[in-house]
Amino acid sequence: MNRTTISLIAGTAALAAVTGFAALSTPDAAGAGTAEAAAQQPVQRTSLLCPAPSTSDLAETSYTSFTPVTEGTGSDGKAELAAATTESAAGAKGKVKAAKPVLTPKEPGKPVTGDVSGGDAPALVGTAEGRFAPGWAVQETTQVAAGNGRGLLGINCTVPDTEFWFPGASTAPDRTDYVHLINPDDSAAVVDVELYGKDGNLKSEVGEGITVPAHGSEPILLSTLTDEPQADLTVHVNVRSGRVGAAVQALDAKSGGDWLTASTEPAGSLVLPGIPKDATAVRLIAFTPSDSDADLKVRLASPTGLITPAGNETLHIKAGMTAAVDLGDLTRGEAGSLVLTPTDTSVPVVAALKVVRGKGANQETAFIPATGPVTARATVADNAAKGTTLSLTAPGRAAQVKVTASAGSEGGTAATKTYTIKGGTTQDVELPVPAGLKGTYALTVEHVSGGAVYASRTLVAPAGGLSAFTIQTLPDDRGTVAVPDAEQDLSVLQK
Repeated sequence: MNRTTISLIAGTAALAAVTGFAALSTPDAAGAGTAEAAAQQPVQRTSLLCPAPSTSDLAETSYTSFTPVTEGTGSDGKAELAAATTESAAGAKGKVKAAKPVLTPKEPGKPVTGDVSGGDAPALVGTAEGRFAPGWAVQETTQVAAGNGRGLLGINCTVPDTEFWFPGASTAPDRTDYVHLINPDDSAAVVDVELYGKDGNLKSEVGEGITVPAHGSEPILLSTLTDEPQADLTVHVNVRSGRVGAAVQALDAKSGGDWLTASTEPAGSLVLPGIPKDATAVRLIAFTPSDSDADLKVRLASPTGLITPAGNETLHIKAGMTAAVDLGDLTRGEAGSLVLTPTDTSVPVVAALKVVRGKGANQETAFIPATGPVTARATVADNAAKGTTLSLTAPGRAAQVKVTASAGSEGGTAATKTYTIKGGTTQDVELPVPAGLKGTYALTVEHVSGGAVYASRTLVAPAGGLSAFTIQTLPDDRGTVAVPDAEQDLSVLQK
């Protein structure tokens, strides 16, 4: 028996349970007795990164942290959000000093909130461990009463990664778009930012080799990376060394603004869930990093089934070029989600929707990137008794989901409802509201049975005289990690 191999398997399984950043797979072992499935264990550590919310003196920002209760996590752990700094903050011996936490959750199952005012609020770096790690969600919501990007801006704070795609950005004269890069680690990260317009790559040396300092944040104005104004851009963030969190803040001089989060990884079929029923304009922006052109079938999952929008049945995307099409008031007063599938050969694509509500001077903007399904569970925080809409989409087979409204941040009792979503439809569901609700609450969506389910949440709130809004998608929280049973692996090796 090879003891080194046994130790490696057990140690790797333990590492997967601790980090929670990747599932573990091992080569198949010959002969009977091979473990056919790995057990799912709660992750033990999670990182989240929140971009600096606004430079406006009129900005009012709230942060809401929530962790759903998860079986098997034990009673230990902690979570906290602290300011990222662009300086090393090193002491005499070169050790980085810990920043004072701005938000410290007390217990899973109950939201905790914090508020900041003005344009000096920094980016935040957060870590959750033990019972606070599985499914940890932090919402950053900002109201700006006037000026460029006025309205409601919201974002689910993101996990660090090494690559991001943002179709839907712009360097048009009425847009001011920044890509925010946040580094959670002890060493600097090096990042390339590439821009792709309607004619392909906008070559620029300015976006190459950008250094993001340790525990630091770097906002980059996209118009400084190119001399060519582009109405529709795809931003590619590629990390050469280290890892970062990334998000695009899109500010429009006429129709407000919001955060544009990354599209799901390039895929042949995509779902963009939760177009508001009162949307007055919808624009689809898509890009393929492939060397081949992509042809997509465009359909709307409505409350009654899949509909092909007249005049926009398909979308052709040239290789390496950003394509965009106006879909108008696509939903026509009903809930809807966009479903993109290949007409023939599958080619990987990324996509996002720019959504506008209101008309004239009362317009407001939000974005819906293509997102992944809720394979097990997803959570979104900072919901209010009024102005919250949860949209659920089952583009294929019918599915059943359970939705839990948590206790309120200042009081209230959790409530749960189960829903069946018919295949090919989108439903804006009637939410369970915590009894005796005080403050805000979190919504947790769990997949129970059936086909794939995609979800998004829309918040509506008054801001500067507008009925402002923001939309967040709900990809799976990846709160568990696959860990092979060490005893089974050992028994295989002993034979």
